[in-house]
Order: sequence, then C-alpha cells, then structure tokens
Amino acid sequence: MPLNIPNALTWARIALIPIFVGLFYLPDALMPIATKNLAATLIFVAAAVTDWFDGYLARALGQTSAFGAFLDPVADKLMVAAALILLVQLGRVDALIAVVIIGREITISALREWMARVGQSASVAVAYVGKLKTTAQMVAIPMLLFDAPLLGIDLSMAGEILIYVAAALTLWSMGYYLRRAMPLLRENGE
Repeated sequence: MPLNIPNALTWARIALIPIFVGLFYLPDALMPIATKNLAATLIFVAAAVTDWFDGYLARALGQTSAFGAFLDPVADKLMVAAALILLVQLGRVDALIAVVIIGREITISALREWMARVGQSASVAVAYVGKLKTTAQMVAIPMLLFDAPLLGIDLSMAGEILIYVAAALTLWSMGYYLRRAMPLLRENGE
C-alpha cells in the first residue's frame, strides 16, 4: 500500500466517518441539534471535496495506484452509506430510498469486481448517468444534513426532492450497468 498524499486524503475521509456519525450521539445539552447538523454538513462537504481533490492530485503528481483506485470508491460508499443511515434515523430520508441507493452501490461494486476478474472491467466503467447520480446524492445529502433554511431556500425540501431524483438515477444507472454486463453474464452461464 503506497502512502502518498492522495491515499492519505482517502484514509482521512474514512477516518472522518466515526466523527461524522458520533456527532449525533452527543447529548443535545453538549451540542444542540442545529450545531450537530452544521458540523455534519461541513464534514460531509469536506469529504466530498477531498474525494475530488485526491483523484486530481493522484493524476497530477503521478501517484495513481491500484490500491488507491480500490480504496477511493470504498471511502465514498462508506461515507454515503453512513450519511443515509443517519438521515433515516433522523427521519429525514425514507428507508426505502436508503436501501435503493446503498443496495445499488453494493450490487454495482460486486458486478465491477466480477467483471474485473473476467477481464471486462471496461464494460462497466463509470458512465454519465452514474456521474449524474453521484452529483445528485452529493448535493442532496448536505442539504438534508443541514436541515434548515439558508438564504431563504428551504434546503430540507430541496434535499428531499433531490434525494428522490438521486434514487431514480440510481435505479437507472444500475439498469444501465446490468445491461452492459448481461452479454458476459449469459456467456459465462451466470
């Protein structure tokens, strides 16, 4: 495992998860819910920014690695799953939405791993619809975490609408990837 700046940023994202979750277990007398919401939003946004930044740095510094390519999406999925589970617990996201999004991530990760093993990883490379899904999630989740109006905008309502859009894009992208993999699945008798 090469330890370099991009991988250190990815590990930092993973290390932020228990802090992110732990905020909501602090007594309200120690940290009021509005402060917890703000802190969680800032942590999530920082993690999202470092996700972009570590990939950029890996390419710019020539520090790409197979381990980094593996760990980066794992860190993303862990942070999104933790955020969705928290949002369900807080009553801000329907459990079905969380199951759809997390279930898709597990399914497509498994599909990508299998496709890589049979030498066909290019068949399930990230597609535009997957990028749209990720963008919708990464904008909706901070809005739902913040859970208060900002500059006259009802972020809770906007986040709720956007998380439903993300769920629809999640299903669409899963269908896209499964259709791309179907010929190989049939060929291998799966």
